[in-house]
Amino acid sequence: MAELARFKNRAQAGKLLAMALGAKGGNAVHRPDTIVLGLPRGGVPVAFAVAMALGLELDILLVRKLGMPGQPEYAIGAVGSGGVQVLQPGVPGLMGVTQAQVEAIAARELAEIGRRERLYRKERPEPALAGRDVVLVDDGIATGSTMLAAARVARGRGAARVIVAVPVAPPETLASLAPLVDELVCLVAPLRFRAVSQWYDSFDQTSDEEVQDLLAMAWRSQADRRFHT
Repeated sequence: MAELARFKNRAQAGKLLAMALGAKGGNAVHRPDTIVLGLPRGGVPVAFAVAMALGLELDILLVRKLGMPGQPEYAIGAVGSGGVQVLQPGVPGLMGVTQAQVEAIAARELAEIGRRERLYRKERPEPALAGRDVVLVDDGIATGSTMLAAARVARGRGAARVIVAVPVAPPETLASLAPLVDELVCLVAPLRFRAVSQWYDSFDQTSDEEVQDLLAMAWRSQADRRFHT
């Protein structure tokens, strides 16, 4: 795509991402046991479109950004399921952020991960990742902290290969993330990157209800495919 391209919405971005993934010869998405993991909430509509287009299993991997005290939109790190933590260089200490503040923010975000896990998954068990190729999908990457945390969670659960697939991210973040995963697919890498939202015409907040609905549809589709094979 051209550098200045914008996406209509997350669903369209996911369809375009699926085309890019499917076109890569020898890519992991051609393995039938590959699983697509969306990062809630905004990554799930993108991941849903990817999984449906490629006929792959969909699930979620929960990570949360650690926001700077007083500036919550500025990421100082991220946490993931199982207590995985990633901190930006210089944290604690950066702009006066203390270890106690990091621990308090991390505890709050881990509690939110637990709430979402119960809400989205209910009684459904976590998917087995051991020995499988995992495609991690979000609606975009800014600092890379949350995606790195997600990759570490997937590695910790035994993923054979970790593929990161996103519609948009700044070049410097892609350069730092690429050596830490097995494959990285990004449709747009704008030099003048301010926020993920600027690359979408529609970027409404994804609700818990939308995440639940998309997962329910995907899981029904997966059950139907297993029944007819």
